[in-house]
Amino acid sequence: MTDSVFKTITIDELAPGMYVNEIIEQSGKVKIKSQGRVARKAVVESLRKRGVLKLVIDLSKQFEPDEEAAVPVPAEEPVPAKKKPRVSMTSELVRAENLYKQGKEIQKTLLKAVQQGLPFDDRIPSEFSQNLVASVERNPDALLCLTRIREKDDYLLEHSLNVAIILANFARHMGMSDDEVQELAFAGFLHDMGKIRVPDEILHKPGRLTDEEMDVMKKHVEYGVDALHEVNLNPDLIRTVSEHHERLDGFGYPAGTKGDNISTAGRMLAVADMYDALTADRCYKAGMPSQRAFQILIGECPHKLDQALVQQFIKCMGVYPVGSLVLLSNDKLAMVLSQNDSPLTPVVKVFYSLTGNHYVTPRDIDLSYDKRVKIEKAVKASDYKINFNQFFAQNISP
Repeated sequence: MTDSVFKTITIDELAPGMYVNEIIEQSGKVKIKSQGRVARKAVVESLRKRGVLKLVIDLSKQFEPDEEAAVPVPAEEPVPAKKKPRVSMTSELVRAENLYKQGKEIQKTLLKAVQQGLPFDDRIPSEFSQNLVASVERNPDALLCLTRIREKDDYLLEHSLNVAIILANFARHMGMSDDEVQELAFAGFLHDMGKIRVPDEILHKPGRLTDEEMDVMKKHVEYGVDALHEVNLNPDLIRTVSEHHERLDGFGYPAGTKGDNISTAGRMLAVADMYDALTADRCYKAGMPSQRAFQILIGECPHKLDQALVQQFIKCMGVYPVGSLVLLSNDKLAMVLSQNDSPLTPVVKVFYSLTGNHYVTPRDIDLSYDKRVKIEKAVKASDYKINFNQFFAQNISP
């Protein structure tokens, strides 16, 4: 079920891909009352010139704009991450797949302990997080690819694992120290343990939660933090976990922490957590393409999410993240294999033709060199009734 989410923004915050529901403040003699999609930057500039100052947008109607630039990449560079030798994604995938399976098993053990109110051995997930970061250092694309292979019934297991992988990449992109990268990955891996104590009928409810149900859902943060205190983990790590639903405007939970009182690590975890939740397939809904998720993240700035961090996150993940599916201008589908310096021209593996609707012999194309083909948009495998997990197992997995 899709619920409308209305947000008031200024004209400076309006971007292609947003849906204008209402114009509520404007100067000038000609009053504008139209609503609809903002497909290009030119529309934004036209509204600005006509005196529009403040608008209401509907976040549930975000769409893929005509311009690729609608997913902005900041000009400012983060502190360069330390360069380390990389292995090929193919060779790293062997280790990454084993690591991913191990991570899900560790999550099962942790969740069982929290559900029963028992302490857990933090050395096991800590060592796992170290191995996860080591894989990211060898080749970040391998584990990132695996975050796209979803099992609808394993959301709780996969979500925290995926967030840990995404956070490790994000922290590395931001030039953080090895210890900081490890700490963030560990926090991501542990951040949602408390959800195991939320009743399934609330946790997996397809529609909007009632106020009473939302109050129960919000307790998952408290449950998780309590479990972390039981094993005397680093206070900074516990703080990061406690802040992943806090928002800059003070309307998050559980503490209503506001602005600069939310740590940088907590802000980063909030972004990664929301991104994975938006793109994940659930038992009651399909995940959305990454570009739409990016637009929603942007729509939460600057009042709820840190705008600079969201921009850097998009730059880190790429406009078309590794493992995502794209439609090419030659009417073929492809999976993104790796990023190039230009975010719009990654290396992709072509595998399906929409002309005749059939699989083709997979082949890799570096779009930074092959100028005859370009990406039209990000898509979901379910849009074309394609079993993405099966394709991955047969053509990507070693």
